Amino acid sequence: MRNLILGGARSGKSRLAEQLAVASGLAVTYIATSEPLDGEMNERVRLHRERRPADWGLIEEPLALAAVLRAEAAKGRCLLVDCLTLWLTNLLMLDDPQRLAAERDALLDCLETLPGTLILVSNETGLGVVPMGELTRRYVDAAGLLHQAAAERCQRVVLTVAGLPLMLKGPAL
Repeated sequence: MRNLILGGARSGKSRLAEQLAVASGLAVTYIATSEPLDGEMNERVRLHRERRPADWGLIEEPLALAAVLRAEAAKGRCLLVDCLTLWLTNLLMLDDPQRLAAERDALLDCLETLPGTLILVSNETGLGVVPMGELTRRYVDAAGLLHQAAAERCQRVVLTVAGLPLMLKGPAL
């Protein structure tokens, strides 16, 4: 089962993803894409770590997500990626459009063929106003297109608002 969980900041999407991973009954590997570069982000990472079960594996990968998914996915295993928009930001900050396109395409190409359970978490940023800055507009556009393509390849898509899951596609939770 491939799951995509979308939501705004502090919407409960990560907590829902973690609950789904536990409920799967499978061995879980958490794939963190963030690069905590400031105190606020370090605090977010700390809270996520404290919330996760001690027996979960952890892989920190800010760029080569598809390669990690291919290497780690297995029948009887659950991979939880948190989050796609941080991964996308990392790639955008490289200012290398070829690398961004290659990594995005590699991710989308592997999604439908990965064995096991996959839970992707991502920030839904397209519900607000059009940003004024060029980089921010590129980010919002790239995130929206990534979400559309990932949702097409996932069996379940959930939008999380105020801690409540809203089913957009697939079986109910």
